[in-house]
Amino acid sequence: MSKRVTLLNPNSAPKPGMYSHVAIAEPGGRIAYVAGQTSVDMAGNPVTGSDFSGQIPVVFGHLGRIFQELGCDYSDVLQYTTYLVGTDKREAWQKGRVELFKTIYPDGKYPPNTLLIVSGLAKPEYLLEISAIIRLRD
Repeated sequence: MSKRVTLLNPNSAPKPGMYSHVAIAEPGGRIAYVAGQTSVDMAGNPVTGSDFSGQIPVVFGHLGRIFQELGCDYSDVLQYTTYLVGTDKREAWQKGRVELFKTIYPDGKYPPNTLLIVSGLAKPEYLLEISAIIRLRD
């Protein structure tokens, strides 16, 4: 985890899943709010159709490239907001996240995440959308 971001799980909170209850950014510096990313190609065309599991690495790939362009990486994330279309995607989301997080968070320290189950996103092909708040490095 970035030295400028500290993750905590206070004893007063329930045991978390694959997230932390609190992310603290050191004073000063800048924060970036990254718009929700979906499973599209660089021209904005959906790429995985109704394959929900296939959308997970595409979405995190977009986020990772944005973070890199900002001079950051996944360890600088302060919070994710995750939108899943339908409760039937929850199990696939958890399984896909476990596999992906082994690579992007090998230390097992995960940023806070709010998971929302929604009835739909901007296009019917979008089954997953994730936005992020990230601490920029100076």
